[in-house]
Amino acid sequence: MSAKLIKGTEIGEQILEEITAEVGKIKEERGIVPGLVTILVGENPASISYVTLKIKTAHRLGFKEVQDSQPVDISEEALLALIEKYNNDDSIHGILVQLPLPKHIDEKKVLNAIDPDKDVDGFHPVNVGRLMIGGDEVKFPPCTPAGIQELIVRSGVETSGAEVVVVGRSNIVGKPIANMMLQKGKGADATVTIVHTRTRNMAEHCKRADILIVAAGVPGLVKPEWIKPGACVIDVGVNRVGEKPSKNDPNKMVAILKGDVDFEAASEIAGFITPVPGGVGPMTITMLMRNTLRSMKFKLGI
Repeated sequence: MSAKLIKGTEIGEQILEEITAEVGKIKEERGIVPGLVTILVGENPASISYVTLKIKTAHRLGFKEVQDSQPVDISEEALLALIEKYNNDDSIHGILVQLPLPKHIDEKKVLNAIDPDKDVDGFHPVNVGRLMIGGDEVKFPPCTPAGIQELIVRSGVETSGAEVVVVGRSNIVGKPIANMMLQKGKGADATVTIVHTRTRNMAEHCKRADILIVAAGVPGLVKPEWIKPGACVIDVGVNRVGEKPSKNDPNKMVAILKGDVDFEAASEIAGFITPVPGGVGPMTITMLMRNTLRSMKFKLGI
C-alpha cells in the first residue's frame, strides 16, 4: 500500500485531548463547564449505542451531560415542550435529539424547535445559513463535514486551489462539506464539484480530483481507475455488507463494514486515504463535543 492512512481514531484523540485541556482551564478560571443534553426517544438499539458513546465521551471531557430518555409514545407536543425547557436552561449549551424519531413525530419541526445557538449538530436552518455565509458567521459546522475538514488539514493536505470532488449531495455531508471547502480560509479555498446520481461521466469528474470526498452510501462505488494518482481520498461510506465472528468472541457475530471506495485497490494509487472503519466515523462525535465547547465559549464571550 502506497497511500498514507488518515486515521480518524488518532486525530480524533488529539482533538479530544485539546478539548479536555480547554475545558479544565475554563472550569478553573470561570467555574463553568459545557452542558450537553441528549434526548433519546424510544429504544432503537443503534440509537442507544450511539447515544451511550456520546455520553461516555462527554463525561470523559468533563462536561455536564444530561441523558433524557423518553418513551416511544411521547407526543410531539410533549417533546417540543421538553426542548423548550432546555432552550431556557442556562447550564445547557448543546441540545441533541437523537434521530430517527417515531413516525408520529415531525423530525423537521423538532429540529427547528432547538435554539440555533444550542444546535450543536448544526442542522437548524439558521446554522445552515450561517455556514453558507461563512467566516465569522459560522457557529456550528455540521459534525461529520467538520470532521472531514479536520482530517484533511491535520494530515497536511493542501486545499488552497485544489480540485475537490464530492460524491453525494446529502444535506448531512455532501452539500455542507462542498460549501465548507469553497469558503475562504484554512482548510478551504478549493475549487469544488459535486457529483450525484444524475451526473454524466461521474468517473471523469472524479479523475480530476486532488481531494475526493465520497459520501454516496454505495459500497465500492468508486473504482481505482477513478482516482487521480496521489490524490487524497476521504471515504465517508459505512456500509454493512455481512457478518463475521468476533475476534474476541468467536460465538459472537459482528458486522462487516465496507466504504464507498475500493480501499485495497485505491490505496495503491492515492496519496492519502481514510480506512473504513476508523477514518471519518470517529470524528463525528469529536466534532459534536467541540461544538458544545464552542457554544459555551460564545455564551461566555471568549
